[in-house]
Amino acid sequence: MSSNDLPNTPANVFIALFSGINVGGNRIVKMAELRSFLEQLGFSDVATYVQSGNAVFRSPDGDAATLTKRLEAEFEKKWGFHSRIMVRDFGWLERLAADNPYPEAAGEPTKLHAYALERRPTAEEIARLAEKCTGPERFEIKGDVLYLHAPDGLGKSVFANLIPRVLKVPCTARNWRTVLMLLEMAKARG
Repeated sequence: MSSNDLPNTPANVFIALFSGINVGGNRIVKMAELRSFLEQLGFSDVATYVQSGNAVFRSPDGDAATLTKRLEAEFEKKWGFHSRIMVRDFGWLERLAADNPYPEAAGEPTKLHAYALERRPTAEEIARLAEKCTGPERFEIKGDVLYLHAPDGLGKSVFANLIPRVLKVPCTARNWRTVLMLLEMAKARG
């Protein structure tokens, strides 16, 4: 069975969140090239969303961890620099959307963010981050997702800039509009 003949099931739908590309005019990766790259690796139903590096695709095999390692290695070979890539499955994205602890903020999707964390933070790491959350922002961590409500916007949030340095868990953030669009794209493939 070729990857184009895969049944449309959520089990083989994945989301890849690339970090560190197309930021401030550096490390430019065109989304058409990224789609082509993923197709050359054998993935099907590939779609990308906005220039910050979001892809949805179907894979004939593999789990998210295996796909992450493969994509990071192949990406670096092709573009000559490392991008931390968080690959997650359809179920993860569905849970992320359903578990939003700030549903009242979902109406302002640029002020609600979800951070995909490389791993679940420890209680000590979460406590250290909570000490720094003194502004209007609020956050909650559920598993390997950090939800951040920044009522003044991410660009004005001092706390948002502290998250990677204080938490010390590799992560990549997406605003709620992007989360919902990726979910819609993933559902269309599953």
